[in-house]
Amino acid sequence: MKQLSEISEREYFACVGRRPGMFVGRTSFHLLTAFLTGYDQHAVRHGGHGLAGWHEWLVARRGRECSHAWPGQVLHIALPDGWDNISDLPPEDEKQAIKVLFQLLDDFTAEREATQGSQVTG
Repeated sequence: MKQLSEISEREYFACVGRRPGMFVGRTSFHLLTAFLTGYDQHAVRHGGHGLAGWHEWLVARRGRECSHAWPGQVLHIALPDGWDNISDLPPEDEKQAIKVLFQLLDDFTAEREATQGSQVTG
């Protein structure tokens, strides 16, 4: 089994997505976005990429801008009919939002890995 320091961000996020409760206690979209924001801040503080470009990528993926930070962008994609309270989503919306969050993170990190790989080899 690999150590955390030996896995890519993509692998790490997949690990969190498979067992989110292990990372945040009660599994909720709100808690997971807070966890990921903390992850981002720590990475940037220590010289990593964190989630640099994530908000812009989500806006491009959605095809339009709005005043929401990245968690709201994810919810627009996951719940196109809207939501009332990000910290108290109905169970079915919560499940959908979390599923889409980790699908989007996987797509984002896969694209970033491919771009970084082509810059190294190119």
